[in-house]
Amino acid sequence: MLINNAAISSTGIKPGMSVEEYAQQTRPSNVSFDEMRAVWETNVFGALAVYQAMLPLLRAAPAARIVNVSSGAGSLTRNSDPTNPHRAIFGPVYPASKTALNALTLAMAIELEPEGIKVNAVSPSFTKTNLNNYAGTETVEEGAREAVRVALLGPDGPTGTFTHATMGVIPW
Repeated sequence: MLINNAAISSTGIKPGMSVEEYAQQTRPSNVSFDEMRAVWETNVFGALAVYQAMLPLLRAAPAARIVNVSSGAGSLTRNSDPTNPHRAIFGPVYPASKTALNALTLAMAIELEPEGIKVNAVSPSFTKTNLNNYAGTETVEEGAREAVRVALLGPDGPTGTFTHATMGVIPW
């Protein structure tokens, strides 16, 4: 089983800076390419590198599972909705890196479906971790619940999904 949970939200956020202030500094019109590259290197390329490195072991294992820890912030469907209260913070750094991770998840699921290896993405919600300076509203245990459930899916479980423990299926 592989749970891809490595992520960073930024390299440029300063102590005391709000998410909204950071979002203003990372609009498509003014985002630093170095900032974007650093986050994407971990959140997208890092996940792909670990996938490729672990794939021979996963292919040799019975009932292999891959769970990519994404974020609802990466849902294009939700962010294209003008009534989404978090729409204003969607940008090319962390949120778009999670959109890209979702695309990788689907590509991995399509590739491995004939082999019976389930690949899914999960959202832990706004979990109290170092990623957000412990400002989250969910405990680590609550945030991990969906990743554990999806990692333990049986042979008839789905592949190529994006889910949350209480919200169910999240639209891509």
